[in-house]
Amino acid sequence: MAEDDEFSPNLMTEEMKHSSGDFVAPDGLCWMSVLSCLLLACSYVGSLYVWRSDLPRDHPAVIKRRFTSVLIVSGLSPLFVWAWREFTGVRTGPSLLALMGIRFEGLIPAIALPLLLTMVLFLGPLMQLAMDCPWSFTDGIRVAFDPWFWMLCLSDMRWLRNQVVAPLTEELVFRACMLPMLVPCAGPSTAIFTCPLFFGVAHFHHVIELLRFRQGTLSGIFLSAVFQFSYTAVFGAYTAFIFIRTGHLVGPVLCHSFCNYMGFPAISTALEHPHRHTVLSSYLLGVILFFLCLFPFTDPAYYGLPTPVCTLTSSPSSLCLS
Repeated sequence: MAEDDEFSPNLMTEEMKHSSGDFVAPDGLCWMSVLSCLLLACSYVGSLYVWRSDLPRDHPAVIKRRFTSVLIVSGLSPLFVWAWREFTGVRTGPSLLALMGIRFEGLIPAIALPLLLTMVLFLGPLMQLAMDCPWSFTDGIRVAFDPWFWMLCLSDMRWLRNQVVAPLTEELVFRACMLPMLVPCAGPSTAIFTCPLFFGVAHFHHVIELLRFRQGTLSGIFLSAVFQFSYTAVFGAYTAFIFIRTGHLVGPVLCHSFCNYMGFPAISTALEHPHRHTVLSSYLLGVILFFLCLFPFTDPAYYGLPTPVCTLTSSPSSLCLS
């Protein structure tokens, strides 16, 4: 492909526009983007099953083996973005690492604000947890700064998987690598809702183990899979939104780790709580404050304008503007 014919955010040929001036992806770019994302998702999930074992997924030996394979695939995942860029001819101003949200500009806000926003959403569950916790606030602070507590956590394979390895590798693969490939094709808004589909489908592999170890009825397993797909897809859209708005990987990783720790809100328990009016009010207040703070807390102006992934679009998107 000649250099003048390559796709660039600042240089578009007429066939890349509608008559109204809206962006249209070059021929073949969307197919290449979708196939690259699909191959990356299959590689990630497939790496979990290269080890043959009769043990359940939560067994420490299984977790350790999967750590090895998934970290290898995640380490190689930037090569998918590089190969996609080379084959499609998409020219990018920012470096490959910057496109994947690995950069220093706006790092402190990227660490604090998305996590704070997510904690606001979980105000109800946090209030419920505080009411039911037998520890005092002082006890909690003491434990949080106790090195032996963190040593115990780091020696727990399930904790490492849920709080460190899964959030880091999944956000790297399903957000940092996929969104730069999808945004030039679909635009930021559509990419936010397309990218989580790969993430949600990737979690269907849990059904295999549930069926294999007969952990529930067929209908129960199916309903669980549908619920998990829906939940992970919505969560994936949220972290994709954070990634595009902030241009950082660290925010989605921390939010993912926090949500894994909190789990899905126990609304049925809240309805039966002795102080249910206070708890339910906290749930409602958290949701209201979340939507009020969603755009202000993710204002791209805090993180350096424009965010790297937004430079891949041919025209400014409302998601990329402060």
